[in-house]
Amino acid sequence: MPAAGAHATIRPVNLESVGVVPRFVVVRGHVGLVETFEAAVSGVPAQAEFRDIEIVALRARRSGRSVELSLTLDRPGGVDMALCERIAAYLNAALGAEPDDYTLEVESAGIDRPLVRPGDYERFRERDVVVTTSLPLQHEYTHHGKLLGIRGNAVVLSRTSGELSIPLDAVKTANIEYDYRADLRRAKREKREKR
Repeated sequence: MPAAGAHATIRPVNLESVGVVPRFVVVRGHVGLVETFEAAVSGVPAQAEFRDIEIVALRARRSGRSVELSLTLDRPGGVDMALCERIAAYLNAALGAEPDDYTLEVESAGIDRPLVRPGDYERFRERDVVVTTSLPLQHEYTHHGKLLGIRGNAVVLSRTSGELSIPLDAVKTANIEYDYRADLRRAKREKREKR
């Protein structure tokens, strides 16, 4: 079973020693670390072993003299530590020629997966979500409910008080809301059924 919230922080390795031979597009002239990272990430789904990978988010930010690079990914069936390590090794090989210092984190989207693209709101219909807005709607910034998808330019939630339309421009963050109590109830029910 894949580990929820798996992540790996890896330093550069020799890919030939682990049997991975990455393919990269060579660009003339100097390309910065962040641009090289973005290009390498865009090539991940093109690799046969990573075809089912979905890039959820990537981030790069300066931290002192180095750059923190982060990649969040998902795939059907989940993401485990071994997959994070293989993708980190692939990316480290692409970044090996860059002179800048960096740290790289490759992680699973996890059980509270962020919803970052409009398509995510359709894909995860009927799931419980929490949406944080940049301005108050009905005197609140945080909104919980069942995701009904997108209508026009708004995310629609079903709540006990009725439907709530949240303009996409007002969405600060949106995540699937994991209900551990539902998992506990399901586990108890399955245990009773086995008796």
